[in-house]
Amino acid sequence: MSFSYAVKEAAPAVVNIYSVASMRPGTNTPEVFDDLGSGVIMTSNGHILTNYHVVDRAESILVDLQDGRQFNAEVIGLDKVTDLALLKIDAVNLPTIPQQADLEPQVGDIVLAIGNPLNFGQTITQGIISATSKKRPGSSYVDFIQMDAAINIGNSGGALVNSQGKLVGINTAAQGSLGVQGIFFAIPYKLAKSVMDKLMAYGEVTRGYLGISGEQINQYGQPVRTQIEPVAGVLITEVDPFGPGWAGGLRRGDIVLALNGKQVVSIMHMSAMVENMEPGTQITLDVSRNKRVQQFTVTIGKLGEE
Repeated sequence: MSFSYAVKEAAPAVVNIYSVASMRPGTNTPEVFDDLGSGVIMTSNGHILTNYHVVDRAESILVDLQDGRQFNAEVIGLDKVTDLALLKIDAVNLPTIPQQADLEPQVGDIVLAIGNPLNFGQTITQGIISATSKKRPGSSYVDFIQMDAAINIGNSGGALVNSQGKLVGINTAAQGSLGVQGIFFAIPYKLAKSVMDKLMAYGEVTRGYLGISGEQINQYGQPVRTQIEPVAGVLITEVDPFGPGWAGGLRRGDIVLALNGKQVVSIMHMSAMVENMEPGTQITLDVSRNKRVQQFTVTIGKLGEE
């Protein structure tokens, strides 16, 4: 079975990125520092998504298109939380990656990773989606796509596409540091598009912050270990003493039942709701404390200012 159609559709919109910094990381020693990555052309007038870690230290960024042209790129915005960066080059009528707003990748789908590994030039690798909604070590705020299509240094920021060439995600990292083979990650398209839209509009992404940690429990107060077991609420296991949750009266041992009247089914679900709110938003939490349900009003803080 050939995937040449998908490659023809998507590959022209995947670019090579070279970032140059003038300081040795962690020191004041001057040094020309080159970083290698890939990027995905999202709009025909030059908006390109790549990884934050590819360009975060760059003083200048070069973008090589597949037709041989080279451009200097401007950083429109950075989002360390999702490891995404939005660049802009001064060009028009560029090939764009095929996109489908309602695309729902499934475990077992065939995917192709497109990028510039080790600066060998554009390369395609094939695999399948191994899992969705996976947390990557060191990143608790993003649900990644896990796949086994090989990516290496230089692939970061490149495209993960399906068998029709439509964008599934932005490749971000391999789990090679753990000595594991065949575990690679991509940022889901819907999340990447949402971040891109915010960076285009505001130059940054703001997220709400509550300042609690917890775990879902059943009606007997025991941790929920399976996806089919009913969840009664989220048991708070930690509260940041300087965070908005503490200021609003939340304490360790409280059980959160609902947020603004909506049942809380997991700590991830609750965190996602909070992160999507603007800092300064007031929320109402239904909380069980000492077997008595109370309501707390909490003002959401800003993630990154805790």
